[in-house]
Amino acid sequence: AKCVNAVSEWFVAEVRRNGEVHAMEFARGKTTQKIKVIGSTKRTGTKITFMPDSEIFTGTKDFNFDILAKRLRELAFLNPGVCITLDDERQGKKKTFQFDDGISQYVAYLNESKVTLHQEPISFSGEALNESGVGTIIVDVALMYNDGFSDQIYSYANSIHNVEGGTHLSGFRTALTRVINGYARSNDLIKEKDLSLTGDDTREGLTAVISVKVP
Repeated sequence: AKCVNAVSEWFVAEVRRNGEVHAMEFARGKTTQKIKVIGSTKRTGTKITFMPDSEIFTGTKDFNFDILAKRLRELAFLNPGVCITLDDERQGKKKTFQFDDGISQYVAYLNESKVTLHQEPISFSGEALNESGVGTIIVDVALMYNDGFSDQIYSYANSIHNVEGGTHLSGFRTALTRVINGYARSNDLIKEKDLSLTGDDTREGLTAVISVKVP
């Protein structure tokens, strides 16, 4: 909301809680109407209304339905159980996204047009204390192999796509190679004299999503 407020010609926030509706107004990031109670309600929730600033968005202020749908679908995958509805009143287009199995469904979605090597995605999760000792880091991973040659790995931190990767991505790649090699050797699939599988070998045809929640 802070980012949107900064790039909006006007911005109105309405918050419903404790039986009251609170409202506050801004213009280009600066307060124009301090918070005040404008009504009563039995509901809870926040409503944000804004107009993109034409001084910043000089090319277009139009919202692209397909771009928004792609991002909101992604957010629904990354936050299992959350229901997100996109309603475009300009064209009468509407889509609702909700995925109770989260990134497992995301991986299956990414593989819809491919021949997969196993029927269901492999998924696991874990938690660990933050290095500072305050808060918990949550890690969710889902993966699936297909008969392709290239890999497709998406990494996220707090639902933000990390295009450049990060320690969670490099850690996953290292662990995947180590675990597969360890399993192969302990089950005599790779002999002692044989070379270990490389990272490229273990990631061939891999589709994976890594999501971390960091306080």
